[in-house]
Amino acid sequence: MNPEVKAKFSTYPDEAKEQLEAVRQLILAVAREKELGPVEETLKWGEASYLVKGGTPIRMDWKLKDPNAIKVYFHCQTKLIETIKEVYRDEFKYEGNRAMIIPLDAPLKEGILGHCLQMALQYHSLKHLPLLGA
Repeated sequence: MNPEVKAKFSTYPDEAKEQLEAVRQLILAVAREKELGPVEETLKWGEASYLVKGGTPIRMDWKLKDPNAIKVYFHCQTKLIETIKEVYRDEFKYEGNRAMIIPLDAPLKEGILGHCLQMALQYHSLKHLPLLGA
């Protein structure tokens, strides 16, 4: 784990840290399974950020102002949230066209979330497809 990201995660409550680490592991697993190359893990705008070549950044964070959830952010000028809302309308709550809200007390929907993360990690090869090929 990137030392800056590790330090940031250490500031979160345990429940948030566990949920964020689970999403992090899912990002790494999807990239590995789909052979997308190395994942760049950094801290951007104070949030953990993940990127592979050919993808769009995925950021995630927990914030005190919304203490019962983490958020997974996608670039707002992509079609990701629009597509995810269309395909998985009732699976998540959303924040505009930029974030999926994942409650801390809910089990992680690994299959569905993994598919959403895969679309972000492969975004530039999918962006021309209807519903990003979903």
